[in-house]
Amino acid sequence: MFRPTAYSGTREENYALVIEQLKALIAGEPNMIANLANAAALLNQFLTDINWVGFYLAEGDELVLGPFQGLPACVRIPFGKGVCGTAAAERRTVVVPDVHQFPGHIACDAASQSEIVVPLIKEGRVIGVLDIDSPVKNRFDDTDRRYLEQFVGVLISE
Repeated sequence: MFRPTAYSGTREENYALVIEQLKALIAGEPNMIANLANAAALLNQFLTDINWVGFYLAEGDELVLGPFQGLPACVRIPFGKGVCGTAAAERRTVVVPDVHQFPGHIACDAASQSEIVVPLIKEGRVIGVLDIDSPVKNRFDDTDRRYLEQFVGVLISE
Protein backbone atom coordinates (compact mmCIF):
# COMPACT_ATOMS: atom_id res chain seq x y z
CA MET A 1 0.00 0.00 0.00
CA PHE A 2 1.25 3.49 -0.86
CA ARG A 3 1.59 5.95 1.97
CA PRO A 4 2.07 9.67 1.33
CA THR A 5 5.56 10.80 2.20
CA ALA A 6 6.74 14.01 3.80
CA TYR A 7 9.34 15.24 1.34
CA SER A 8 11.73 17.04 3.66
CA GLY A 9 15.04 16.87 1.79
CA THR A 10 16.50 19.08 -0.90
CA ARG A 11 14.59 19.26 -4.17
CA GLU A 12 17.08 16.83 -5.68
CA GLU A 13 16.69 14.38 -2.77
CA ASN A 14 12.91 14.66 -2.95
CA TYR A 15 12.89 13.99 -6.69
CA ALA A 16 15.19 10.99 -6.18
CA LEU A 17 12.74 9.67 -3.56
CA VAL A 18 9.69 10.12 -5.80
CA ILE A 19 11.51 8.27 -8.60
CA GLU A 20 12.15 5.37 -6.20
CA GLN A 21 8.47 5.45 -5.22
CA LEU A 22 7.53 5.26 -8.91
CA LYS A 23 9.77 2.23 -9.38
CA ALA A 24 8.02 0.49 -6.48
CA LEU A 25 4.54 1.43 -7.77
CA ILE A 26 5.08 0.05 -11.26
CA ALA A 27 7.31 -2.94 -10.45
CA GLY A 28 5.91 -6.02 -12.13
CA GLU A 29 2.89 -4.23 -13.62
CA PRO A 30 2.89 -4.49 -17.44
CA ASN A 31 -0.22 -2.34 -18.06
CA MET A 32 0.90 1.08 -19.27
CA ILE A 33 -2.42 2.82 -18.51
CA ALA A 34 -2.35 1.62 -14.90
CA ASN A 35 1.26 2.75 -14.54
CA LEU A 36 0.53 6.16 -16.07
CA ALA A 37 -2.45 6.61 -13.76
CA ASN A 38 -0.33 5.87 -10.69
CA ALA A 39 2.48 8.07 -12.01
CA ALA A 40 0.08 11.01 -12.45
CA ALA A 41 -1.31 10.51 -8.94
CA LEU A 42 2.20 10.27 -7.50
CA LEU A 43 3.33 13.49 -9.16
CA ASN A 44 0.12 15.23 -8.12
CA GLN A 45 0.75 14.51 -4.44
CA PHE A 46 4.50 15.27 -4.75
CA LEU A 47 4.63 18.52 -6.71
CA THR A 48 3.58 21.83 -5.20
CA ASP A 49 2.00 24.72 -7.06
CA ILE A 50 0.53 22.68 -9.90
CA ASN A 51 -3.04 22.52 -11.17
CA TRP A 52 -2.80 19.70 -13.72
CA VAL A 53 -0.56 16.69 -14.28
CA GLY A 54 -1.07 13.89 -16.72
CA PHE A 55 -0.28 12.14 -19.93
CA TYR A 56 -1.24 12.40 -23.56
CA LEU A 57 -0.66 9.31 -25.70
CA ALA A 58 0.35 9.31 -29.35
CA GLU A 59 -2.28 8.11 -31.78
CA GLY A 60 -1.43 8.71 -35.41
CA ASP A 61 -0.33 12.32 -35.81
CA GLU A 62 -1.96 13.58 -32.63
CA LEU A 63 -1.90 13.22 -28.86
CA VAL A 64 -4.96 11.82 -27.08
CA LEU A 65 -5.75 12.47 -23.43
CA GLY A 66 -4.57 9.74 -21.08
CA PRO A 67 -4.49 9.34 -17.29
CA PHE A 68 -4.35 12.65 -15.42
CA GLN A 69 -5.11 14.55 -12.21
CA GLY A 70 -6.86 17.92 -12.47
CA LEU A 71 -9.76 19.55 -14.26
CA PRO A 72 -11.16 18.01 -17.45
CA ALA A 73 -8.76 18.69 -20.32
CA CYS A 74 -8.43 18.97 -24.07
CA VAL A 75 -8.90 15.52 -25.57
CA ARG A 76 -6.86 15.72 -28.78
CA ILE A 77 -3.80 17.80 -29.62
CA PRO A 78 -2.14 17.63 -33.06
CA PHE A 79 1.62 17.10 -33.16
CA GLY A 80 3.24 20.51 -33.54
CA LYS A 81 0.38 22.43 -31.84
CA GLY A 82 0.56 23.94 -28.37
CA VAL A 83 3.22 23.03 -25.83
CA CYS A 84 2.36 19.30 -25.81
CA GLY A 85 2.30 18.99 -29.58
CA THR A 86 5.55 20.95 -29.88
CA ALA A 87 7.33 18.70 -27.36
CA ALA A 88 6.10 15.62 -29.24
CA ALA A 89 7.00 16.94 -32.70
CA GLU A 90 10.42 18.22 -31.63
CA ARG A 91 11.09 15.20 -29.38
CA ARG A 92 12.37 17.39 -26.55
CA THR A 93 11.27 18.71 -23.18
CA VAL A 94 9.66 22.13 -23.40
CA VAL A 95 9.65 24.42 -20.36
CA VAL A 96 7.38 27.45 -20.68
CA PRO A 97 7.77 30.11 -17.95
CA ASP A 98 4.69 32.04 -19.16
CA VAL A 99 2.17 30.16 -21.32
CA HIS A 100 0.70 33.45 -22.55
CA GLN A 101 3.99 34.12 -24.32
CA PHE A 102 4.05 30.73 -26.09
CA PRO A 103 2.83 31.02 -29.69
CA GLY A 104 -0.15 28.75 -30.26
CA HIS A 105 -0.61 27.81 -26.61
CA ILE A 106 -3.74 25.71 -26.12
CA ALA A 107 -5.53 26.89 -22.99
CA CYS A 108 -7.30 23.91 -21.42
CA ASP A 109 -7.32 25.51 -17.95
CA ALA A 110 -7.48 29.30 -17.74
CA ALA A 111 -5.61 29.20 -14.41
CA SER A 112 -2.44 27.77 -15.99
CA GLN A 113 0.46 30.22 -16.13
CA SER A 114 3.49 27.96 -16.75
CA GLU A 115 4.00 24.48 -18.12
CA ILE A 116 6.50 21.69 -18.65
CA VAL A 117 6.07 18.89 -21.16
CA VAL A 118 8.37 15.86 -21.34
CA PRO A 119 8.10 13.52 -24.34
CA LEU A 120 7.89 9.76 -23.80
CA ILE A 121 10.18 8.22 -26.41
CA LYS A 122 10.39 4.44 -26.62
CA GLU A 123 12.33 2.50 -29.23
CA GLY A 124 12.92 5.70 -31.19
CA ARG A 125 9.32 6.87 -31.43
CA VAL A 126 7.20 9.28 -29.41
CA ILE A 127 4.54 7.32 -27.55
CA GLY A 128 3.19 10.26 -25.56
CA VAL A 129 4.03 13.20 -23.31
CA LEU A 130 3.95 14.06 -19.62
CA ASP A 131 2.27 17.45 -19.21
CA ILE A 132 2.33 19.50 -16.01
CA ASP A 133 0.67 22.91 -15.60
CA SER A 134 1.04 25.45 -12.82
CA PRO A 135 -1.01 28.50 -11.84
CA VAL A 136 2.35 30.18 -11.03
CA LYS A 137 4.59 31.78 -13.66
CA ASN A 138 8.16 30.45 -13.81
CA ARG A 139 7.20 27.36 -11.75
CA PHE A 140 9.45 24.92 -13.63
CA ASP A 141 13.23 25.06 -13.96
CA ASP A 142 16.16 22.93 -15.08
CA THR A 143 16.00 20.79 -11.90
CA ASP A 144 12.39 19.92 -12.69
CA ARG A 145 13.33 19.17 -16.29
CA ARG A 146 16.21 16.85 -15.38
CA TYR A 147 14.31 14.86 -12.78
CA LEU A 148 11.06 14.66 -14.72
CA GLU A 149 13.03 13.31 -17.68
CA GLN A 150 14.43 10.64 -15.32
CA PHE A 151 10.91 9.96 -14.02
CA VAL A 152 9.65 9.43 -17.57
CA GLY A 153 12.67 7.24 -18.31
CA VAL A 154 11.62 4.89 -15.51
CA LEU A 155 8.06 4.76 -16.86
CA ILE A 156 9.05 3.83 -20.40
CA SER A 157 11.72 1.34 -19.39
CA GLU A 158 9.10 -1.02 -17.96
